[in-house]
Amino acid sequence: MTTSTPRAWWKTGVGLVLTGLMLFPVYWMINVSFTRDQDMRASPPHLFPTNGTLDGYRAVLDQQLPYLGTSFLVGLGTVALTVALAAPAGYALAKLRPPGGPALSFLLLIAQMIPGIIMAMGFYAIYLTLGVLNTLPGLILADTTLAVPFAVLIFTAFMSGIPEELLQAAVVDGASRLRTFWSVVLPVSRNSIVTVSLFAFLWSWSDFIFASTLAGGGDHQPITLGIYHYIGNNNQQWNAIMATAVVASIPAAALLILAQRYVSMGVTAGAVKD
Repeated sequence: MTTSTPRAWWKTGVGLVLTGLMLFPVYWMINVSFTRDQDMRASPPHLFPTNGTLDGYRAVLDQQLPYLGTSFLVGLGTVALTVALAAPAGYALAKLRPPGGPALSFLLLIAQMIPGIIMAMGFYAIYLTLGVLNTLPGLILADTTLAVPFAVLIFTAFMSGIPEELLQAAVVDGASRLRTFWSVVLPVSRNSIVTVSLFAFLWSWSDFIFASTLAGGGDHQPITLGIYHYIGNNNQQWNAIMATAVVASIPAAALLILAQRYVSMGVTAGAVKD
């Protein structure tokens, strides 16, 4: 009993130190967002914004709201399209077991390994031919391709755990496969839907490669490009950059906090078989 207590405190101390190291960039981002331009290169650097300013946040309100609105539209569109495509595909792989299902699941894993820049170049050539370059639907479709493979695997794992008796009862009541999917499978798949929606939104919210390649010359650009516009060859507005990053982090952090219970259950679904 006397030896376990110091060991427990030692582990707690290590955990606190590692947590502090991981959170320090977040603290520094907030600190710089309140720092004046003339204090940016102070030596030693200011650990606290002693002469703080809100100029960065004023710049966010004056210049970045359209970019934030575009990111919200792209995120919501990506979530809707991802769920609409991945949920039926996951149901088919989990319960209908089509021929070649395992091979398709393997291909989905391979698809997640393709570098985003390669996909972006392919999309650029296709969009240029179709005339959808620098459009919101084009960016939503591109971001959806990042989320769909992961989403299908999550839905497949979760829906595999739905009891067959539940589906058979729906069939006995006269429900078709489509009605069974809509009225039975989707309502009990809430955790996986929340999980997929969260990750799809976060991927689209933080995307830079597709945004810069496919929407860099358009009128509607996401917040990742809005931050990038503050960086020039001879000028870097660091307090505005960090203030925009802080504001852009709030929706992602809020969603993670609100959905963490559903995400933990959705990600681990199918890991344990009865």
